[in-house]
Amino acid sequence: MNTIHCPHCQNIVGPSDIFDDRIYVKNLTDEVRILVWILTGPQYLDSRTIHVKQTWGRRCNVLLFFSSVENKTFPTIGVNTTEGREHLTAKSVFAWNYIYKNHFDDADWFMKADDNTYVIVENLRYFLSTKNTNELIFFGHHFQAINKNGFFSGGSGYVLSKAALKRYSTTPSITNKCRKDGEAEDAAMGECMEKLGVEVGDSIDSKGRSRFHCFDVRSHVFGHYPKWYYSYDSHGAKKGIENISDYPVSFHYIDPKTMYLLEFYIYHLKLYYDQFSPILQ
Repeated sequence: MNTIHCPHCQNIVGPSDIFDDRIYVKNLTDEVRILVWILTGPQYLDSRTIHVKQTWGRRCNVLLFFSSVENKTFPTIGVNTTEGREHLTAKSVFAWNYIYKNHFDDADWFMKADDNTYVIVENLRYFLSTKNTNELIFFGHHFQAINKNGFFSGGSGYVLSKAALKRYSTTPSITNKCRKDGEAEDAAMGECMEKLGVEVGDSIDSKGRSRFHCFDVRSHVFGHYPKWYYSYDSHGAKKGIENISDYPVSFHYIDPKTMYLLEFYIYHLKLYYDQFSPILQ
């Protein structure tokens, strides 16, 4: 197991450092409260999950980790299920119901992500700031497959409104018909949301560019996609910087070293603007 040690990462800056002395017009941290829960396993705590906790996870209003084994030190919330991809749906069902019972009033939006997902939380808040959490709706990277309404990629992360989470956890006549285990977790969730009448939200920006991404940055810039993606993706499996939103929300398959690189690029790197520079002409 390869553990990455990053002794200086505890001092990673927050959004206020990006803008130096500029004043926020709107404090979205308090106005758009986001709970994120991470689907993980005990074998990944030191090699993956700790790096989520030390990087982007610190910017969430609430951050929870669900595993097959409880770990009071990390901490993780234990789910009584066997490890393995075939049991991710069982973890998800438990997690959503646990969150509704214990954290429903702590957030306005509720996101599921993987332990190798990187989320730019400020951009997620910005995107959701124009949405109504009292509507039955959820968002993510949309796939036009398996279900009538398709489903959202679990790897890129998908977000439920407060109303959607409440319906999911308080409508037994329908949710009892939803899968409790087996099948792909994200497809099973899409199928359940369809039964519950939860709307598939559109996260594409005004220029038709993607916000949620189910692969890493390199893949979306250069188009290194697996064959299945071309038939699954609802927006044509586009590639290139011109097809990625200026305010991206998430990327998947991000290894720990790249998480820290993204921290640097997003929160540390600054560009000095010269009014006479050709870059601005």
